[in-house]
Amino acid sequence: MSAEILEGLRVVLVETSHPGNIGATARAMKVMGLQHLVLVNPRHFPHPEATALASGAEDILDRAQVRSDLTTALQGCHKVYGSSARDRRIHWPQLDAREAALDMVQELASGHCALVFGRERTGLSNEELDHCQMLVNIPTAELYHSLNLGQAVQVLAYELHMATLSIRADLPAYPSAAVRETPAPMEDMEGFYQHLEQVLRQSGFLQETRATRMMRRLRRLYDRARPSANEVHILRGVLTEIQRWAANSRQKGSG
Repeated sequence: MSAEILEGLRVVLVETSHPGNIGATARAMKVMGLQHLVLVNPRHFPHPEATALASGAEDILDRAQVRSDLTTALQGCHKVYGSSARDRRIHWPQLDAREAALDMVQELASGHCALVFGRERTGLSNEELDHCQMLVNIPTAELYHSLNLGQAVQVLAYELHMATLSIRADLPAYPSAAVRETPAPMEDMEGFYQHLEQVLRQSGFLQETRATRMMRRLRRLYDRARPSANEVHILRGVLTEIQRWAANSRQKGSG
């Protein structure tokens, strides 16, 4: 039952340095019913140390997909969770590991999701977190906060497994994809954000000194709205008409 519920969840590791962490991740995933591992620019993979640390989860490594960038790794996902322990100047919605697991299990009823882990030393950059609608934090004791990558994956994998057990009896109560429109996949949202930024720059609203911060705030706004693919298409149609109107106005003014 756990594996079926978690079938649509992919675990994404970004630029992992140590192959042993990839193997430990595979083992943590298999024990808790997770099957899909995606690696973004791993330093060493495949590697004997990864195979050794997988210890029975070699099939997860064999099926692992390697991607050149995070955007490609997230294609087809409608909600992305980023693991992060750092405080941020820009507010991102944040859940602890247990809350996030319950949220992921519910969101999987609407389609594919991703759980993203960053580099061993520096985690995910702000630019990479721009692709995430939710941050996930693992609460630790005050005296020491450091978890290695394999341990962090194990904690989240355990919480996900427990979440599937806790909602087993209540699963039909969650809205299904047939009842609510499926949120737009990440590639549609990224296309919209690029289009929106282009129009805001052309209009003069988006100044270079505040462009990055403003676009992050706008991402948070639309992430909360969770538009469907059709709604994103409408929004982009609005942007296209604004561009066309502006171009016609310039032509009339020069004429």
